[in-house]
Amino acid sequence: MFMVKLLLLITFVSTSALAAAAQAPPAISSAPAPVSAPIPYVRPDATKRFRHYVNDVAGPGAWGGMLGGAAFATAVNSPEEWGGSWEGFGKRVASNFGKNVIRSTVTYGLDEALKLDSHFYKSEKRTVGARIKNALISPVTARKANGKRTIGIPKIVGTYSANLVAYEIWYPARYDTKDAMVNGTITLGANAFYNLFREFLFK
Repeated sequence: MFMVKLLLLITFVSTSALAAAAQAPPAISSAPAPVSAPIPYVRPDATKRFRHYVNDVAGPGAWGGMLGGAAFATAVNSPEEWGGSWEGFGKRVASNFGKNVIRSTVTYGLDEALKLDSHFYKSEKRTVGARIKNALISPVTARKANGKRTIGIPKIVGTYSANLVAYEIWYPARYDTKDAMVNGTITLGANAFYNLFREFLFK
């Protein structure tokens, strides 16, 4: 019952954010997007930063990750207390959604407070080594207003906070803080792996 209430709450939060973002008119480009290397970093305005947040919470990529993660966890029955049925799958989807809302919200809030940008951007350098490095360090770095990288406090704190809250509130009682920290580290590593696909395969 708690998981149902959690899912309803976080669905309300994310859909409200989506509705707010939808009120802003989309940018209109008078020319086709170039296919050349990414342009140098320019800090996005407040509207675009909020749209990044909404997409991180409930965009197609976010849902793909949450559903895929829930499907894998159900297949291996982890946590085993939730079972391997459709009900267990639903619990894992709700859990992943809850963690994603917390992680994205904490990251966005700290980004705004610290004037940083934790959004992933493709490498400005087009060598293979530079692109791999960019993908791997992006989960633990952020951009300053001038485009220079710094330690990614917002995303690091957001990732570990989401796991700590989840393991404290709705995960089975046998899980503790150590498990939450381990899972947070795995999440950052998985994000780096996903960034490799974004760097080399996504337009």
